[in-house]
Amino acid sequence: MQRPRPITIAGHQVGPGHRPFVIGEVSGNHNGSLDRALQLIDAIADSGAQAVKFQTYTADTLTIRSDEPPFRVDAEHGLWGGRQLYDLYEEAHTPWEWHEPMFARARERGLVPFSSPFDPTAIELLESLDTPCYKIASAELVDLPLIRSVAATGKPMIISSGMATLGEIDAALTAAREGGCEEIVLLACTAAYPASPDDARLLSVPTLEQAFGIPIGLSDHTPGIGVSVAAVALGACVLEKHVTVRRADGGVDSDFSLEPEELAALVRETDAAQRAVMPPRFGPTDAEKAVLALRRSLYVVADVAEGDPVTSANVRSIRPSGGLAPDMMSTVSGLRFVRAVKRGTALSWDHLSARA
Repeated sequence: MQRPRPITIAGHQVGPGHRPFVIGEVSGNHNGSLDRALQLIDAIADSGAQAVKFQTYTADTLTIRSDEPPFRVDAEHGLWGGRQLYDLYEEAHTPWEWHEPMFARARERGLVPFSSPFDPTAIELLESLDTPCYKIASAELVDLPLIRSVAATGKPMIISSGMATLGEIDAALTAAREGGCEEIVLLACTAAYPASPDDARLLSVPTLEQAFGIPIGLSDHTPGIGVSVAAVALGACVLEKHVTVRRADGGVDSDFSLEPEELAALVRETDAAQRAVMPPRFGPTDAEKAVLALRRSLYVVADVAEGDPVTSANVRSIRPSGGLAPDMMSTVSGLRFVRAVKRGTALSWDHLSARA
């Protein structure tokens, strides 16, 4: 089956056949400090990732302050259990006045800066900063009016599909296209924080590609980089991971975030995975040809005179190649040499009589 055509994001080709597009997600890992946010941007740039992503909302644009049970995180949640939604979003949000210096720093460092908007006022802010693309968060995949508003900007969209059914994904993609967007990447995602590798279900990557015919990536909330590397081997073209300066510093997202050196390893190893997944080929590659000479073959291992018989004492299967195949030893054993042959000579039929 033909792979989807790549899309272009700020000059980067994103899709099959191209280097994985790695996004470092800042989210709430700024821990309330613009200086830390800028430090994170520098670390993401140093890692070799191509993009940095923010989240553009306020507590008031996401929810209301209420202590009623629906406005609290489930008490069993490992990170945020029992917290009031408003307080959590107030702590994690990125102040809007930070966006301009963060976008500027990212561009200075060669990164593609963009964000997830959560309401029309966020889109307005991001448009004022000339964001090159948009991300739709998993929970917003069902907010079709928001998707249509983003699509109307004409910018590429990266849509995360955590929790979504195939029908909901199809509705979101239809809304994006109806709104005017044709440059779309869909991210497989397990919307758990952190997520277990047991729940990653990475075969959704080729399944989604086959179902929707667009580039597929992964929004990965599992610990470490193994799941992301495996996703690239299965065809993921985009990877998004939360990044922090140090997990030990704490913060709302720190437990499932990569530290800078881990992000650098992710960039390195997913690039290797993408280059390694090539169509099958059998027989020696160009790189293997030098080692091909090290295959075993039959060699004369002791000086012989004319008329001497072939024995295990004067002919053996050794490295390198060049002589008769090792399996021919039973055939040539007992045949006689037609001339003297020096030790270290590759055995050929020209050295032997037709019979013992």
